[in-house]
Amino acid sequence: MSVQGIDETQDRIDPPLLLRLRQQGPLLWTNPDLEAEPHPSALVERELAAAVDRLERARPLLRQLFPQLASRAEPIRSDLLPAAALPVALGLPREWGSLLVKCDHRLPIAGSIKARGGFHEVMAFAERVAVKGGVLPAGGDLTRLASPDARALLSTYSIVVGSTGNLGLSIGMISSALGFNAIVHMSSDAKQWKKQLLRDNGVRVVEHSGDYANAVALGRAEALADPLAHFVDDEHSIELFVGYAAASYELDSQLRDLGIRVDRDHPLFVYLPCGVGGAPGGITYGLKKLFGPDVHCFFVEPTASPCMLVQLAAKGDAPISVYDIGLTNRTEADGLAVGQASMLVAPLMRSRLSGALTVTDEALFGLLAKANETEGLEIEPSAAAGFAGPLALLQSPKGQDYIRTHDLAGCMRAATHVAWTTGGLLVPGPEQRAFLERGRAVESDLCFG
Repeated sequence: MSVQGIDETQDRIDPPLLLRLRQQGPLLWTNPDLEAEPHPSALVERELAAAVDRLERARPLLRQLFPQLASRAEPIRSDLLPAAALPVALGLPREWGSLLVKCDHRLPIAGSIKARGGFHEVMAFAERVAVKGGVLPAGGDLTRLASPDARALLSTYSIVVGSTGNLGLSIGMISSALGFNAIVHMSSDAKQWKKQLLRDNGVRVVEHSGDYANAVALGRAEALADPLAHFVDDEHSIELFVGYAAASYELDSQLRDLGIRVDRDHPLFVYLPCGVGGAPGGITYGLKKLFGPDVHCFFVEPTASPCMLVQLAAKGDAPISVYDIGLTNRTEADGLAVGQASMLVAPLMRSRLSGALTVTDEALFGLLAKANETEGLEIEPSAAAGFAGPLALLQSPKGQDYIRTHDLAGCMRAATHVAWTTGGLLVPGPEQRAFLERGRAVESDLCFG
């Protein structure tokens, strides 16, 4: 959380936008600093190449650690599914293009988008420890991390993370499987079933009152006090970020497999639920690297927790939180309940992100129910956020202005919209049924007009 007060935000955020944020209705903000060809980061480029290589080398290891992955050629690859009925249910016209769903909610083991970044960082740390300890040659066969000698070495180390839920599941599952002592600090808004699932898999869960930032701070403090602990820093970790960014290559491959072009006349719009910003930021970085001005990435955040929107819309580079503008950060979308954006990610998004939109909790449940009824998707409320994206562009003056400014009106019929889901696979049946029941009771449609 930043240290400035509510009164000090008056000069940092334009008053009309500040008023709308405080009213907590759905809105779309478009990024005035978007560049057609943003400059790459030398550090990210170097680490991204290493991450792509490491995730490739890790496939046999993951299949060995998790028998349920034995038949999967690519253990952490999710489906890209056409959605034909959902656009009709949402009221999207045919001339608006086609909608696809990137189904990270179905990723096995961790059950969410956090699998790629979380698995990558833990395996990167395990590889460094094993190389230093002499049980693995540099760049060697990662299946040796599952050997008795490697496990004995790794068991002397702890992996620590602070989380609202899904990152904790990702880090906890892979850390425990490799033999690390896995410790997850979780905020009070994290779901109880996620905490229990971690405990059932041998992970120590430490519960804290307060929000995500408090859990992260306390987890970081514990790790710093232990020379054999590695802290997975969701706010500042390059290894998490590039692990997420690797998913952009996966999407590129899947689009080509479907015969979908991405170019000036066939624009790609991608809508990503956003918490602290690591996963959507990494994916956005990778997509802009691949497709440049032909991809348009939008983050979707709860109306009570629009931390990335607030950070990017504020004048200057100093951190600013949703608390600083009088918001509560209380939302049913636990994976998105973050008060302040990652200050690693926000600067990288300043020239890459097309915009950000906010949605109410009730809209998330309504979208969740529509996605289930039309496409059979079983997702968390957070994961439904991306479905609001095409509506925001279609309905809002800001969205229509974005289309005109980027000269896209004539090619929207050939556009591809990708809604990226985040979590859902591991949600217990009673919880999923409660989500659907609440969503079906939502009467008002999502409206950005």
